[in-house]
Amino acid sequence: MFLKNCWYVAAWSGEIGRTLLERQICNESIVLYRTEHGDPVALGNVCPHRFAPLSAGKLIGDDIQCGYHGFRFGASGNCTKTPLIDGIIPAKMRTRRYAVVDRFDMIWLWLGDPDQADESAIPDFACNNDPSFRRIEGMMEVAANYELISDNLLDLTHAEFVHEGILNSAALTRSKLETLQSGTTIWSNRWAHDGAAPPAWAAAFDDYADNVDHWAYMRWDPPGNLLLDVGVTPVGKTRDEGVWLYGCDMLTPKDATSSWYFWSFARNYKVDDPSVDYMWRAAIEIAFVGQDKPMLEQQQRMMGSRTLDEMGPVMASADVAATRARRIMKKLIAEEAEGATPRPDAEPPLALLKRKASTRLPVEPVV
Repeated sequence: MFLKNCWYVAAWSGEIGRTLLERQICNESIVLYRTEHGDPVALGNVCPHRFAPLSAGKLIGDDIQCGYHGFRFGASGNCTKTPLIDGIIPAKMRTRRYAVVDRFDMIWLWLGDPDQADESAIPDFACNNDPSFRRIEGMMEVAANYELISDNLLDLTHAEFVHEGILNSAALTRSKLETLQSGTTIWSNRWAHDGAAPPAWAAAFDDYADNVDHWAYMRWDPPGNLLLDVGVTPVGKTRDEGVWLYGCDMLTPKDATSSWYFWSFARNYKVDDPSVDYMWRAAIEIAFVGQDKPMLEQQQRMMGSRTLDEMGPVMASADVAATRARRIMKKLIAEEAEGATPRPDAEPPLALLKRKASTRLPVEPVV
């Protein structure tokens, strides 16, 4: 059902500290915390003694003390101390250890064998903690499968209908879709030339009233980590003459029908203006929480426990990128079930991130 040998975002870096945090990922209950030196730790949350949640216990140094009978477990997952007078620690008295990395202000968790964890396979989200950008971030739980959310993000033509009044763009819907693939990385790119700016983007561009060139380049890496390069600029001008930002969308399954949706916006304009933070937070509250989330959850309700394949959807031309992403996931999961360790067969190109605030026209290819 879920890919194990891959990286999932388990939390924002700021969520993890010296307080035990429980998070369910791919049906597994995991407890997260930091050592006294600040290193992140991720362990199975079930005490092997009587199955109490370790997150209900407390930290003593770098060890978790179970709140039920007092057994202690270190960052390795091994039991380090027994409360019993005989001092005997059974060999099986241990909990699972997960490989975990703090990168790009995100806590990345490898769900499979920690000895096979490949840090080079973490997708590049350098924009998220680039000091030249201003970032806002958040997280919400969505009662829908994570691949349904990926489908939503890889086909942005839904904006004209789901996001009416805030992100709708008839020009984007009519624009040509460019789908690119390198290894297991996919781009779903749209370039809308000479059209009305979506309402939120017009407001971000100081209420610009004339037509704009609007671009939305979406990058997807398995299992559900997406990066959006999006913005508007006066017709025929460079991106630096308009406004643009990076949107990071990391989708982590909670279970088969619900997901953790981590999002951030990193912008290059008005980086010292907190009112712009407020404007985008308000727009996200409407677009993500008020519009996308209800639609995705109603979609999941209609599907129930059935998969997309079991439903037999009628595909449209705009579904190309989402269909490729699903095929990649099927292949990786099948290979993993056969005992292979899935690995990308090509390094994801980083031209999108390296370009940043260049003077190139937004219409130029992303790679």
